Amino acid sequence: MKIFNKELANGVKVPCIGIGMDQVTDQRQAYDAIHCAFEAGDRSIDTASSYKNEEAVGKAVQESALSREELYITTKLTAADQGYDAALRAFDRSMQALRLSYLDCFLIHWPGKYLYGETWRAFERLYQEKAVRVIGVCNFNPHHIETLVSQGSMLPLVNQVESHPYYPQNELQSYCDDKNILMEAWSPLMCGGIILKDPVIIKISRETGKSPAQVVLRWHIQKNHRIFPKSVTPARIRENLDIFDFELNQDQMSAIETLKDHNQKIGPNPDIFFEV
Repeated sequence: MKIFNKELANGVKVPCIGIGMDQVTDQRQAYDAIHCAFEAGDRSIDTASSYKNEEAVGKAVQESALSREELYITTKLTAADQGYDAALRAFDRSMQALRLSYLDCFLIHWPGKYLYGETWRAFERLYQEKAVRVIGVCNFNPHHIETLVSQGSMLPLVNQVESHPYYPQNELQSYCDDKNILMEAWSPLMCGGIILKDPVIIKISRETGKSPAQVVLRWHIQKNHRIFPKSVTPARIRENLDIFDFELNQDQMSAIETLKDHNQKIGPNPDIFFEV
């Protein structure tokens, strides 16, 4: 199965799809899901310190027949570890849990209120020391990123945010596109499966002969998002990756775009969440 790459502003090429590990707290379940994803052709894993499964990710990577260079591993700094020294210590803990000598991508999980500029300086140090190939942020609005820029810092290479047809964040995507920041979509299928039952998605599913989930994931790909749907079910893991043999036409893309009028988000407001 051919999984296409995206090129970041620093020239690093990243798979446009991977497997998400959010809420997969059972270590054996996480380990098995990763190996299933590898067998299906996946080469990217998205985890976080707060997901409590970095050890399972590290074990799966170490025991895989794949070379380290084939893989793209992301983890995230939790809010409690913000600050320059705290971020560096947290990075060391994550690396120990992941059993890695270098990390592909390290993200600030939430901006918080006061420490993300200081935290970003630690990220820049890790990047300069080549301990991390890509540094970025999660759930950052433009004003958070402008704060980093005003301090003379390098721009994040990626911004991972909630995005799905009911809450596509088109204005934020335009901002990220203008800054050459790749937008990654967490919860690309929206929790609870509401989107997968939407009449517009069902209609396009019938037209394309693809599942509703595949239709939504393909929409993300054509929106230039990097995605990592979460599943621990082997059949669904394989289905989620099988989205590169069809394209949505302009009418279908436009129909899905109308769903933004729902304006329905599932995550908290980054400006008031984790006030650290």
